[in-house]
Amino acid sequence: MDFFEHQDQARRNTKQLIGLFGLAIIAMIASLYAIAIVAVIWLFEVSLQLWQPEVLLVVSVGTLGMIGAGSVTKMVELRRGGPAVAESLGGAKVDPQTTDFREQQLLNVVAEMALASGTPIPTVYLLNHEIGINAFAAGYAPDDAVIGVTRGCLEQLSRDELQGVIAHEFSHILNGDMRLNLKLMGVLQGLLYIYIAGRILTRSSSSGSRHRDRDGRIVCFGLAIMAVGGIGLMFGRLIKSSVSRQREFLADASAVQFTRNPLGLAGALRRIGGHGTGSRLRSPKAESASHMFFGAVFQPTFLQGWMATHPPLSERIRRMTGRSGAPVSSPAIAAPSGLANAGAMGLAGQSTPPTGSTPASSMVAIPQVEQFMASVGTASPQHLAKAQAWLQSLPPELNEALRSPTGAMTLVCSLLLDARPAVRSRQLTLVQASPLTIEPAQVEQFAKLLSGLDARKYLPLLDLSIPVLRTITPQQCADFFKQIQALVKADGRLSLSEYVLQLIVQKRLRPHFQKRLEQPKAVTSLAPLWEDCQVVLTLLAKIGHTNTDDAFYAFKSALSSLPGASKRPLPQALPTFTLAHLGPSLKRLQPAVPKLKQAIVDAAAHAVLVDQSVTIREAELLRAIVITLDCPIPPFLDTTAPSSQTTSTKAAVPNR
Repeated sequence: MDFFEHQDQARRNTKQLIGLFGLAIIAMIASLYAIAIVAVIWLFEVSLQLWQPEVLLVVSVGTLGMIGAGSVTKMVELRRGGPAVAESLGGAKVDPQTTDFREQQLLNVVAEMALASGTPIPTVYLLNHEIGINAFAAGYAPDDAVIGVTRGCLEQLSRDELQGVIAHEFSHILNGDMRLNLKLMGVLQGLLYIYIAGRILTRSSSSGSRHRDRDGRIVCFGLAIMAVGGIGLMFGRLIKSSVSRQREFLADASAVQFTRNPLGLAGALRRIGGHGTGSRLRSPKAESASHMFFGAVFQPTFLQGWMATHPPLSERIRRMTGRSGAPVSSPAIAAPSGLANAGAMGLAGQSTPPTGSTPASSMVAIPQVEQFMASVGTASPQHLAKAQAWLQSLPPELNEALRSPTGAMTLVCSLLLDARPAVRSRQLTLVQASPLTIEPAQVEQFAKLLSGLDARKYLPLLDLSIPVLRTITPQQCADFFKQIQALVKADGRLSLSEYVLQLIVQKRLRPHFQKRLEQPKAVTSLAPLWEDCQVVLTLLAKIGHTNTDDAFYAFKSALSSLPGASKRPLPQALPTFTLAHLGPSLKRLQPAVPKLKQAIVDAAAHAVLVDQSVTIREAELLRAIVITLDCPIPPFLDTTAPSSQTTSTKAAVPNR
């Protein structure tokens, strides 16, 4: 399955969840109805027929009310997404400026995998009090995803083993599992409320009451409700296990595909088997999030085979290596003393190259559309090796800047600095007047450093700045957005690179600084999006060709690849859309279901690759469009144009 098929599968799993949840509710209502009839007969000593529609109605409304209250309460608690889960489990954010070697190594590995797969770099949490070997990914979408690891994971695993675990968690991010997992947490909490109600009822009777016989009956009634709540707990675990186990096998396989190093992930699983605590957690909240973790957080005492959220360790190892391995109990190699070497700045990691990886210099220069589509939502060993090499090649000054909020904001501003002296002077004056603590001289210094880099590194640098930018305050974020707008408007025009930078920064940061908005209704047909597709394809075709006929050919070829295009009248000339039309169109395209997004991204790739030539500007715009549609794409699309845009023969796109 490809990225889009995984997303569809996740949507189908949601429907399966609803069906199983419905069965659980029916079973609990039936049980509670029977208890209610018996309770009325026993407590009030009256004769009553077994079929009582009024009682059934009261029981149904009461049950649905309690389950609904439990689910809604939990969903409200989880509105913040991944951070809410991590903090409820006792996690704390890993500071980008940490001097702890193992924490730096963790940040390195996460950054490498994010760049290789094209996802935003997740916020990393450390469960410092958990000595078991475990990890999880949580969030509603890649832009608000977090990755959490236990202290045991850091202390017990080697770098290759840690990389295998992180690759496994990135598979959950890419395959659409996170949103489903959060829904499971919210919905299943409602089933637990019946058990809680029974416990409250049991404890409510006073041993000192004069009506001891009545109280004894109430206690029995409460125990019966707790037993029905136990049915809910059982169904909850069954639902989690039915959804989780196959997704764990898929994530294992994807992690091996990403790293081409099955021994890394298998080694981590062996260490779990040989560790005294295994993958178990101490947190009382771990049970509700058990289906999110890399390894099982508890050991069921009965019905283990079909109640477990995770497959047996031996089976997972066998599927990866062809044989089951003995547990490994020895801890990982201690941290080296040379902390100031490569990697100490929290970005450039040292790692054994993935087995069979291809050097960056031998990568195919211009991919076919099929190759481009295959790279959406995945990571390859080649991309991982390229990300590692690229991170290690960054100048130390930029490495240092990416560890502090001020440095990251300064770096982003330097990406917007104009080459023309008059415009640059106005921009630096605007920086000086900003409430942010950004030094104009530092902006100029970074701009000089950037001028010596390949322009294809600019967007990955932007991605690297996002984790530390998430640590600024909401007011600083608002001021930062205003600063970006001011720098862009300094010359009275909007360039493509400025537009792309704004698009990506807003996409990456807004989920962290504004309330999570209600999801729009999914769009399942291309008909209402037809004109928006034309906007996207027009701009990609215009930027790729100076000749109008060539641009129209690229546009028409791309539009013809969309489903149902043969039944529609195609434009006879290239439309006159500009960048001003792109933002609103992308917003309307976002609610499209995965299969429609697949068709749109495929058409966009056709518009760029039809002439077998890709400039940096085309690559940037294509990647920004794909990112906005929530389709992760690696930032390493090779181009045929020189790194300097001044020599490009490609056409400019109208801005307004």
